[in-house]
Amino acid sequence: MEMINLTINNIPLTVKKGTRIIEAAREIGIDIPHLCYHPDQNIKAHCRMCVVEVVGNRKLLAACSTQVWEGMEVHTDTKKVRDTQVGVLEMILADHNQDCLSCARNGNCDLQKLCSRFNLIKPELTPVAKKPMVQDLNPSLVRDLSKCVKCGRCVKACQDVQGVAALSYTGRSEHFMVTTAYNEPLENTDCVLCGQCSTVCPVGAIVEKDDTDKVWEALHDPSKHVIVQVAPSVRVALGDDFNMPKGSIVTGQMVTALRMIGFDKVFDTNFAADVTIMEEGTELIKRINEGGVLPMITSCSPGWVNYMEKHHSSKIAHLSTAKSPQQMFGALSKSYYAMMADIDPKDIVTVSIMPCVAKKFEAARPEMEHNGHRDVDIVLTTRELIKMIKYVGLNFAKLPKTDFDSPLGYGTGAGAIFGTTGGVMEAALRTVSEVYAHSPLPSLEFTPARGNEGIKEAEVTLGNQTIKIAMAHGLRNAEIIMREIEEGTSEYTFIEIMACPGGCIGGGGQPISGTTEVKMLRQDALYDIDKGQAIRKSHENPDVTKLYEAFLGEPLSEKSHELLHTHYQAQFKRSSENA
Repeated sequence: MEMINLTINNIPLTVKKGTRIIEAAREIGIDIPHLCYHPDQNIKAHCRMCVVEVVGNRKLLAACSTQVWEGMEVHTDTKKVRDTQVGVLEMILADHNQDCLSCARNGNCDLQKLCSRFNLIKPELTPVAKKPMVQDLNPSLVRDLSKCVKCGRCVKACQDVQGVAALSYTGRSEHFMVTTAYNEPLENTDCVLCGQCSTVCPVGAIVEKDDTDKVWEALHDPSKHVIVQVAPSVRVALGDDFNMPKGSIVTGQMVTALRMIGFDKVFDTNFAADVTIMEEGTELIKRINEGGVLPMITSCSPGWVNYMEKHHSSKIAHLSTAKSPQQMFGALSKSYYAMMADIDPKDIVTVSIMPCVAKKFEAARPEMEHNGHRDVDIVLTTRELIKMIKYVGLNFAKLPKTDFDSPLGYGTGAGAIFGTTGGVMEAALRTVSEVYAHSPLPSLEFTPARGNEGIKEAEVTLGNQTIKIAMAHGLRNAEIIMREIEEGTSEYTFIEIMACPGGCIGGGGQPISGTTEVKMLRQDALYDIDKGQAIRKSHENPDVTKLYEAFLGEPLSEKSHELLHTHYQAQFKRSSENA
């Protein structure tokens, strides 16, 4: 590997050839101001906040797009650099709706941080910002075009990572803007509401729809029994906003916080993940044995289901009919739990804490109800839970650890790894291979399912036959899989697809700091949770066994189908043909 010698602010350093100035500066503890740059994205060089002075060049250079060269002399703090950066920042502010106090990103906004850094208290340019231009008719995301700083991060996430391209650019010069096709609301486009745009937006132009007020209202209603379930990946991301090391496992503190907020019962979605494995695993074996539609594809990622319904509706039969763990829990909370606790289902309010904004859309689907009761009443993202914890004033890191409540509070290690790419497949194989095929895996750690490759595949022996499986995360990778199915060239029997990069650990509702490096720390934490559990197979969960014995009968029973399975249908998809 060729190495390059240079100096930054007269500090000598050596870096690999191809390193950009902004990356080299970080190696010696210098954070060059930036707005459009994101470490997980291709270079855009839109904002020009990162300009630096390089000896021998008359013009300032963008640190995010300029690679170092031998003998380069970089200065990041000259008067020329500062004056230029202040000028750029003032122009961005002049065209930005500055209602910071009422903005969802107040206190966690890159533009705010830059203004504080440059002590920009009284900008000199006359504001030309548009009035609030809010689009909030879908259950998941809110857009405000008046806050967009045109950095292009959301476009890169939507086009390059997800391959959906619901967001793009239009116009030139002062009319340049980020928009959708024909400036339609997100719900009228190819958007699948995965929320990846919201995790990279540096300001409040795209944020999750805030439903915390609905939860407070329920908690303050004495006639309601308010329960909450928490997804596996939330417990390894929640600590990010409380000055804890990235990837910290905060399960115990999280349960305590939810009780202190006022929930009557705190349950674990991992329990429902174990139930999902029982239903989905049985469905897979039935399809294999009875000639059902193969490959069967997991249906627990709502962003992925939305993508399937909009982009590949002719192949919906490949989706498992099993509801997601969130919805299974909801259905059981209004039936099994209501019966066990002797509470009228109409008095139960079921709240979900999820890493995903698409879960809000999923819970709102008309088919996600039973006997007139919604499976899940309110969905909050990890970010919304953070707001609630801060509102109550809890010192989260110092809270004592407590356990989930019963009978829906115990989840196995298999349920925990649902939160990462490959985890659903690994959990399913632990049960399918042992219970249904009578051929236990050689090791519980199914390494072909692990790692961060976009598409992973493997062969697995189930009884007297060998099947080929695949796991994909990120919708651009899912598209590759779907093309093979549509062309009739797919050799897979079972496929796991997660809409978000990394799976739920990188969900669209997770803390904003979710770079690839952070996601890998969360992934490792989930595997640590799995390894530390006494029970690591879904079918060995004693509470799940009791559920089937006392209530459901067996997987795919009539009652299971009634409560835990659903159907999907084509959604509107904008294209050049129907535009």
